[in-house]
Amino acid sequence: MDEGGTPLLPDSLVYQIFLSLGPADVLAAGLVCRQWQAVSRDEFLWREQFYRYYQVARDVPRHPGCQFASCSKDCTVKIWNNDLTISLLHSADMRPYNWSYTQFSQFNQDDSLLLASGVFLGPHNSSSGEIAVISLDNFVLLSRVRNKPYDVFGCWLTETSLISGNLHRIGDITSCSVLWLNNAFQDVESENVNVVKRLFKIQNLNASTIRTVMVADCGRFDSPDLLLDAGAPPGRIFDLGSEGEEEAAGPVLVRAKEGLRCHLDGLLDTRTQPQLAERALETKVAELLAQGHTKPPERSAAGAQSKLLIFTTGCLTYSPHQIGIKQILPHQMTTAGPVLGEGRGSDAFFDALDHVIDVHGHVIGMGLSPDNRYLYVNSRAWPSGSVVADPMQPPPIAEEIDLLVFDLKTMREVKRALRAHRAYTPNDECFFIFLDVSRDFVASGAEDRHGYIWDRHYNICLAKLRHQDVVNSVVFSPQEQELLLTASDDATIKAWRSPRTVRIRQAPRPRPRPFFSWFASQRR
Repeated sequence: MDEGGTPLLPDSLVYQIFLSLGPADVLAAGLVCRQWQAVSRDEFLWREQFYRYYQVARDVPRHPGCQFASCSKDCTVKIWNNDLTISLLHSADMRPYNWSYTQFSQFNQDDSLLLASGVFLGPHNSSSGEIAVISLDNFVLLSRVRNKPYDVFGCWLTETSLISGNLHRIGDITSCSVLWLNNAFQDVESENVNVVKRLFKIQNLNASTIRTVMVADCGRFDSPDLLLDAGAPPGRIFDLGSEGEEEAAGPVLVRAKEGLRCHLDGLLDTRTQPQLAERALETKVAELLAQGHTKPPERSAAGAQSKLLIFTTGCLTYSPHQIGIKQILPHQMTTAGPVLGEGRGSDAFFDALDHVIDVHGHVIGMGLSPDNRYLYVNSRAWPSGSVVADPMQPPPIAEEIDLLVFDLKTMREVKRALRAHRAYTPNDECFFIFLDVSRDFVASGAEDRHGYIWDRHYNICLAKLRHQDVVNSVVFSPQEQELLLTASDDATIKAWRSPRTVRIRQAPRPRPRPFFSWFASQRR
């Protein structure tokens, strides 16, 4: 400071200088003056010191953010250059492939391929879709994969393989979802290389289906806890699936058959009260049949790098009110091996889930933190104490959106939920609102014509971003977390920067003084 007590350097510059010092030097510098003492106690400064001292990697593998893609109702997939001035690189029209509109896109790990998901033309109640893979080297369409229902969306499992879905109806309100592993390059000539392989087959009850699949890499979980976790009482623990998995399949199958026989005998007995409705009867029979025909979860070997398949589902109604989690083991991450009829001689033709999260509401969005440890969920809650009597008539949902946080490492729910955004459509018209998570922030769209940004660690709503219509999707730049893109039904994509980065970009750069001019002024 000068003699008048005015700082000669702004706090931001002192902060940048302190970032290059070690912990002991920062503490010593904090004894110089009040300004340096205040900066030396900055929490974000010590967070950086923590990561550096303990050599915790801050940057996780993710595409560099040089490009971004957009989908729209005009049935195109557009690829943009994310430079200082955003420019269009390529636009792929999917109407020649009988698509109605495009809805979702995702880059693979090394930015060489783009997955694009869309909806087929058809009647209003049609649920068929398709996934296309586009090469980012020459923008050539490499392959197309069927996807049903279309709001499975699809996702990458590895750099060259993706997950799609299919739906098989069994009864009026029971069905079976099959998740497929597909090779992105479908033109493989060798007959020994599969281009598709069945991954999981899961039973659906009460008109529910599997939707919105995504993959979390367990190998990235070695990161510090969120600050909001510190000192918080333990939250809900996930349902860890079925118990008694070590039991032999034979006795389970026998008990299931006996239970089904007793149940059918009871229905034939006129004294059995009360009599089940037709849909309730179908669900009960399906549950009894599945008891002896469901394969228990496999356990990974010690040190094996597994991944988690995450998706929305349900057990009471068609409204997605649960999140299913299924472990993907290393031997399942390849299309090698038998394709169809796997385990044909076995009675276990359904796969059991590893974990289930019931949010007691309608799930309308999900996103993973960059380290894949935390799952953020947009949910519109059901009324407290509500009971689902008819699977085709779920409870009404709240206009307020709860942004819930779940720790996939400890399998616990983080106590506090983020709130501010709203939605208005009812259950049968509800649509997905995409959210995104960066290192320090979380953002979401909303139906109230705004996008929202929160601080991940302190649960503070930092910004409310205005549009003229529903904000469907938001995404942070992987290169710069203080750059956010929002997409809206007002047919615009807006790029937002934080006030701090705007000031830095707009600040005039000082002219370097010539050395000899400075030397002459010193001599005078």
